[in-house]
Amino acid sequence: MHTIRLPHHNRYAYSPITERKDYAWPEGKRLAVYLGLNIEHFAFGAGDGHLLTVAGTPPDPRTFAWRDYGNRVGVWRCLELFDELNLPAAHLINTTVFDYAPQIVDALKARGDEFIGHGRTNAERHGQMWEADEKRFLEEVRDAIEKASGKRPRGWMAPWMSSSHHTPDLLKETGFDFLMDWPADDQPLWMKTRSGPLMSVPYPIEINDSPQILVRHHSPEQFRDFIIGQFEELLRQSAKQPLVCGIALHTMIVGQPYRLRMLREALQHIVNHPQKDKVWFTRPSAIYDHCEALPKGTMVSPPA
Repeated sequence: MHTIRLPHHNRYAYSPITERKDYAWPEGKRLAVYLGLNIEHFAFGAGDGHLLTVAGTPPDPRTFAWRDYGNRVGVWRCLELFDELNLPAAHLINTTVFDYAPQIVDALKARGDEFIGHGRTNAERHGQMWEADEKRFLEEVRDAIEKASGKRPRGWMAPWMSSSHHTPDLLKETGFDFLMDWPADDQPLWMKTRSGPLMSVPYPIEINDSPQILVRHHSPEQFRDFIIGQFEELLRQSAKQPLVCGIALHTMIVGQPYRLRMLREALQHIVNHPQKDKVWFTRPSAIYDHCEALPKGTMVSPPA
């Protein structure tokens, strides 16, 4: 046995998925499927941002305009597709979108969709903030979402999945129920914070158009096949454990017509699947509510 003790977060306990207690999603379903659409706003000529190709000379209007396509066109095509297939969605949304494109807020509210805290803008990262500054930042985002949507946000997924050592503690203390930027499992898990347990709801970094298409340069057809392959294998595995299949999307990426066509094929495969009676099409907050209501001891408790 090694005696070395590596630095560790002590946020969740190790638990093999094959050794956990079984439970079911509502109506006995086995696989929870949700769409996580990232709706983001960027600074012109400054800060971080997604890149389709090499960055241009600042202020790089080409790249800014490509990102802005997501708010002007892409988000609307995605919502049309979700409506066409009668699919709920959760939206990881920057709060600067609220003033920039208020029509988007109205559309999400009309669908009854969920707003997930996703920072102010993806032009910045908050993981290096001092703790007091980060707390003010989270409170600002929380309050802006509640004002715009009429509901307190319950979930958090940071821009760029950026996190400090204190982020889970601060999320719990500012009223969030769950986070989505610890991709450690295919089931929700309880995390330890200094103020009580916080849930982690699975969010994919692989079934995610940003790394697959922008970083690994996979084609739309390959991304379609990745979604279908993930769904099929998780559905098979869910006979033994209830699982979560998240699909992470970005408006400026899958909102492009030739990519949207492949997304449509993938989602049609899922909604028309012969075993769709085993599938729960849902949103992250509903996953949290179901798991939080399970009998004590069903899910693995966080470390003491």
